[in-house]
Amino acid sequence: MQSVSNSGTIPTTNIENISGIKSALALGTENAVSNLSVENGFFGNQALKLLLPEEAQIIVENISLIPGGKALVDKTILSINRSAEDAVKEAGPVFKKAIQDMSISDAMGILLGGNNAATQYLQKTTSSQLKSLFLPKVQASLKKPLVGNVSTIETWNLLINAYNTAANSTLGKLANLKSVNTQLDQYVTDKALSALFTKIAETENSIRTDPAARTTTLLKRVFGQLNKQ
Repeated sequence: MQSVSNSGTIPTTNIENISGIKSALALGTENAVSNLSVENGFFGNQALKLLLPEEAQIIVENISLIPGGKALVDKTILSINRSAEDAVKEAGPVFKKAIQDMSISDAMGILLGGNNAATQYLQKTTSSQLKSLFLPKVQASLKKPLVGNVSTIETWNLLINAYNTAANSTLGKLANLKSVNTQLDQYVTDKALSALFTKIAETENSIRTDPAARTTTLLKRVFGQLNKQ
């Protein structure tokens, strides 16, 4: 039986605290997916926009070696972002299961942690699982004709093959250029998951710091404790 505190408020149970943390993460996931899965969810967000992978930046530095290279790079970047936007539509169920399966031994420790402590916990404990489940969804999106009726993987291969041909030419060898062999599906998966976690953390932080963001009784009870510290 629960006792009533001096303020007249019934203290939360550990089960409520765990449920509250999961609820905050679930809300964060819903917001993240809805924000990122629309057109320009990635491409129009300068903080989250996907550029060429780091090892492929050499292509930009030597763009003059590729006929029509600038336009091809721009189309590739747009296509990569469109694939990320398409793939995150499928992220909801992946995150939902991971959140449901969370086993938190010390809910109050996470609750009283930093502004995105629950998101960090989820990221730390489920990243490998989430990546393995999300990767096939990214691979499927990369194969869809999302820009100009051409798939991202086709546009990417066109760019990479054009650059590698130039890199392996006599001029390219004299310039000591190296071929680029990036696993695009792995790159997009990592970037998309990172963006999703960033967005989830934003919602968690809002729930922790802004009472108006606590849209359910559970969230108000659990995170309302923070205002009494």
